[in-house]
Amino acid sequence: MHPFSKQFKKDLLDSIRNIPDYPKPGIIFRDITTLINSPLFSKLIDALKEYYSPMNIDFVAGIESRGFIFGASLAYALNIGFVPIRKKGKLPFTTVSEKYTLEYGFDEIEIHIDAFRDLQKPRVLLIDDLIATGGTAAASVKLIQSVGAQCPEACFILNLPQLGGIKKIEGLTKVFTILDIGGENGD
Repeated sequence: MHPFSKQFKKDLLDSIRNIPDYPKPGIIFRDITTLINSPLFSKLIDALKEYYSPMNIDFVAGIESRGFIFGASLAYALNIGFVPIRKKGKLPFTTVSEKYTLEYGFDEIEIHIDAFRDLQKPRVLLIDDLIATGGTAAASVKLIQSVGAQCPEACFILNLPQLGGIKKIEGLTKVFTILDIGGENGD
């Protein structure tokens, strides 16, 4: 049985607070703090553990910053390591970086050069709370691959399909989303 039933997805969606016109008019911000401070959070991590246990994942990598919450919790549940993917200049040791474009300009993320220790071709699950335009996610998959790891899948709790983010990473890895949110702009 698939751990993400229709009712469970509805409960998850109902637990996420919508904040209209934040951070600017026309945007509906999906506030996950109401999910992570409820008992549904542990049920979500348990469901993700059930879903990912058969995949023989070696590490979970989370994108700064909300991906850290889901990623570290899932890594703990799977009894494997967690690796943070951070904004440029936030990691203290030697890093590898990946640039990606924004609407106006670019940004950059980094990972420690030895993030996956000495494992040969470790299997790394990428996780974040939301995928919108996909720039950070695509850069994260490329970053994982650039340090010699495989990324068999990227997982997102929320997907805004109208913004096309999944299309940016489908050629790089398989994608799993739990909740698809339609009809509004932004994250």
